[in-house]
Amino acid sequence: MIKVVGVRFKKAGKIYYFDPVDIDIKKDEYAIVETARGIEFGHVVVGPKEIKEQEIVAPLKEVIRIATEEDIKRHEENKQKEEEAFEVCGKKIEEHKLQMKLIDVEYTFDNNKVIFYFTADGRVDFRELVKDLASIFRTRIELRQIGVRDEAKMIGGIGPCGISLCCSTFLGEFEPVSIKMAKEQSLSLNPTKISGLCGRLMCCLKYEHETYEEVLKRLPNVGQKVRTPRGNGIIINTNPLLEMVKVKVKAEDDTEEIVPFVLDEIKLLKNK
Repeated sequence: MIKVVGVRFKKAGKIYYFDPVDIDIKKDEYAIVETARGIEFGHVVVGPKEIKEQEIVAPLKEVIRIATEEDIKRHEENKQKEEEAFEVCGKKIEEHKLQMKLIDVEYTFDNNKVIFYFTADGRVDFRELVKDLASIFRTRIELRQIGVRDEAKMIGGIGPCGISLCCSTFLGEFEPVSIKMAKEQSLSLNPTKISGLCGRLMCCLKYEHETYEEVLKRLPNVGQKVRTPRGNGIIINTNPLLEMVKVKVKAEDDTEEIVPFVLDEIKLLKNK
């Protein structure tokens, strides 16, 4: 087992593990850590704990120190510089008439690099743009193309449910979402009803997927014959959420009617 702390560098960003060494650091404190791209300022969202070595992405970097007042001030100054850099880059994109949309700007804590995040329909030749930005900011410049889901995560917004987007509030990483999940939850397959602001399938389709899978294992299929308190019948509809089925049975007057039953009330009949 290895002792680690979990650090985030952006709101709802991915959690990275670091070695606290001998530093008495606690959850919700700010820390200066060593990363692959240099020295960074991060928020400790997972306090010291022990995890298995297999859960760590080697090499495990170290926490340098708990952030000081000076570090916090520098971080805030970087945030201000990011806003200014966003405006400058936006104007340069217009000047070069590039088909790209600037989404966000990020300064590394040590100011050794400025990262510009953008979206575009295809490849963009931004070599001249990089030269202009390098001459203005006098530091390393990186332009990073991102997808529409990352764009929604960075910008944020209100989802179809009426609350802030999951990806911009608490989802650290995107998980694969498929149309099969919508089918198993008996949702409308209309793209406008199951897609988020990014135009991709909504992340929340994943939340209850495992529960639906477990319920569907117990639910009989449509068309199967069953015995019910009202006599034998055929299943014509299933409701995984309520764990109920609708069965077509014969009424006393020899007509057919559709009756709902919970799973405990029915028994499958073997087809002859």
